[in-house]
Amino acid sequence: MITETEAYLGDDDRACHASRGKTRRTEPMYLEGGHLYIYFVYGMHWMMNVVTGPAEYPQAVLIRGAGPFSGPGRVTRGVGIDGSFNREDLTTSSRIWIEDGGLRPELIAGPRVGINYAGEPWVSKPWRFIIKEKTR
Repeated sequence: MITETEAYLGDDDRACHASRGKTRRTEPMYLEGGHLYIYFVYGMHWMMNVVTGPAEYPQAVLIRGAGPFSGPGRVTRGVGIDGSFNREDLTTSSRIWIEDGGLRPELIAGPRVGINYAGEPWVSKPWRFIIKEKTR
């Protein structure tokens, strides 16, 4: 189950990779929603994003947590995601997809992580979403 995400909203969002325009790296973000945008960071971690907008409007959601894995690099390592998944179509793929398990958990929204370079208002946008833990 996906437990944490961050949203990135197109060219105007200075924290979004597409804010500098379409490049070879960001081209998958310009595909129709449902495709994966996978990129490598720090020479060691694959990051997995689900493209969410219409074609040519680059917006995506970074998967920051899933199942027992917390942190986007741990998620991809834990589920075996690498660069070969870049551009994968989640609507037709036989090796990766997202299922609706019927759960509708309560979410907590907050600022995104590690984007201080983007400045305001982007640093403070509440576009990070985490499943609220139930307390007993």
